Parts: sequence; structure tokens; C-alpha cells
Amino acid sequence: MEAHDNLLLIYKILVSEYNHQNWWPGDSPFEVIIGAILTQSVSWTNVEKAIKNLKNEGILEPEKLHKKEAGEIASHIKSSLYYNQKAIKIKNFVHFFFQEFEGNIQKMSEENSKTLRKKLLGIKGLGEETVDSILLYACDKPVFVVDAYTRRIFSRYGFVKEDSTYRDIQTLFMKSLPKDIRLYNDYHAQIVYLGKNICKTVPRCTFCPIREINDNLKCRYYAMRKTP
Repeated sequence: MEAHDNLLLIYKILVSEYNHQNWWPGDSPFEVIIGAILTQSVSWTNVEKAIKNLKNEGILEPEKLHKKEAGEIASHIKSSLYYNQKAIKIKNFVHFFFQEFEGNIQKMSEENSKTLRKKLLGIKGLGEETVDSILLYACDKPVFVVDAYTRRIFSRYGFVKEDSTYRDIQTLFMKSLPKDIRLYNDYHAQIVYLGKNICKTVPRCTFCPIREINDNLKCRYYAMRKTP
């Protein structure tokens, strides 16, 4: 119960400070999926450039990407880094998308969450964070997305360890929070904002709204830093 209360309290403070983030950016579920693949190991600014290039070429559609060779896709997504590998990952996903669901996002979204997650993880090049982003943001599945920011922030709080597995961290959130798609969506967005701008590798603790909430809920990293 304590984790439930504390995680919800942290979320409420973040929303009060930063407002709802309206994440994930994208004009369609399919665009969200491509963005999730492209954002691996790169900033969102670079992903936006790649998305824009695909749109300008008129190929940010399942059928058109399905017909393109990986090399041609790669030439339009160079800003995303590792573009040759990511082009192959896009091709792998699109092939799966048509083979399993006839290129229909609604059919894919109607698949059972656990079954769909297992199938997506079977696509070469897609890891847990990418797959869960697809499930939550493109398919509206109640799956909490874990990333490096989540591990950093909540290990500093003592909720998890720095070497905790993806599954352990995800389980903590999904067992502690209400099963709510909008909550999972915005909470992850709040974590991304805090981790990107405040709780960095070298954190800006002075600006952190959750550094010291009360005697029982405070950032251990901040407490250690301010101790003489």
C-alpha cells in the first residue's frame, strides 16, 4: 500500500509542476510505432526529422513501407542514427504487421495484450521498451513503459535497485498503480520530462519538485549530496 500511495503522490506532484504532457507525439498509431522504433538510442528531435523526411517522401504508410527496400528507407532516416539497422527493424515490423494483421492497426489492437506482447518481442530488433511503447501508445493497452529515466529516478528514491530488471521495475508500477491507460501514458511522460531536464546523470536537484516531499519520501541521492 505504501508504494501505491507514494508513487501516486509523486505523479500528482509532477503533474502539478509540469502539467499533463500529452505524450506520445504522432498523427496516427502507425506513426507512433515507427517513432518508437526510431527513438532507440537517440533524442526525439532527431526522430522528428526522420519522421518528417518519411512524410515528405509520402511513404509513412504501412503499404508503402512494405514495398520499399530497407536501403531506401535508411536513406530517409539518417538523423535517427543507426539508420541502417533501424530501417531493417522497420521492415521486420511491417512484414509482421501484414503477415499477422493484414496491415490493420485495429486488428492488432484487438489482440490479447500478453499474446501481442510476446509476438512483438519475437520481431528481431524490438526490445521490451519499444514493444511496450507500441502496446501503450499505439494500441491503447494498459502496459507501463520503463526506460533509463525510470530506472535512474526511482533507484535514487530507493524504490528499485540500479541493477533491477526491466520486468521488476515494470511490475512495481503495474502492481502499485491503478490499471489505467491514461495514467500509465502520462506518468511515463512525466518521468521522461523529469529525467531529461532535471534528474540527469549529474542532476539539477535544486529544481526537482520531488527531491524532498516529506520525512518518509525523499530522494536518497539528494539527501546524500546535501550531507556534509
